[in-house]
Amino acid sequence: MTAGWTDDRVGALKKLWLEGQSASQIAKQLGGGVTRNAVIGKVHRLGLSGRAAPSQPARTATSFRTTRPRPAATPAQAPQASAPRRLEAVSSKPVPPTPPAAPIPDLPGTATVMTLGAHMCKWPIGDPSSREFSFCGRRASEGVYCVEHARVAYQPQVRRGAKESGSDLARSLRRYI
Repeated sequence: MTAGWTDDRVGALKKLWLEGQSASQIAKQLGGGVTRNAVIGKVHRLGLSGRAAPSQPARTATSFRTTRPRPAATPAQAPQASAPRRLEAVSSKPVPPTPPAAPIPDLPGTATVMTLGAHMCKWPIGDPSSREFSFCGRRASEGVYCVEHARVAYQPQVRRGAKESGSDLARSLRRYI
């Protein structure tokens, strides 16, 4: 736990902040369990915004690494006009042909996450942690499920209320007795 923000620590924080020290550097100098985030929070609460100099000097054009000059080409190495090269000759690895789009499966349970398309039934089949897990994959009607699975997923709501029969009412009241 920190000893807290004493007047001495706050004064040192203000001085170091205005000198352009980073929050990490200030935390290290203050010691006593003061973290970088504690310094940032205190600076924010004190409303200290301006700095004398940035904590990291800005990179100048001279600080970037320059490219090495290339040796001048000899007459034998002078560039000559040549026929355009083909892309196959330039690439070092042969590009494998892309497989054709996966056909839409007709049997339920044949679609995987990788083969599942936009208009395919997304009804899960099996245990998601097993290797045999799949999705229905049949053509989805108007939602995310095929007609068969939409019937299961979207059950009509049973109306309860005034039309409830006496036996249903007695059954529901038994729960509370």
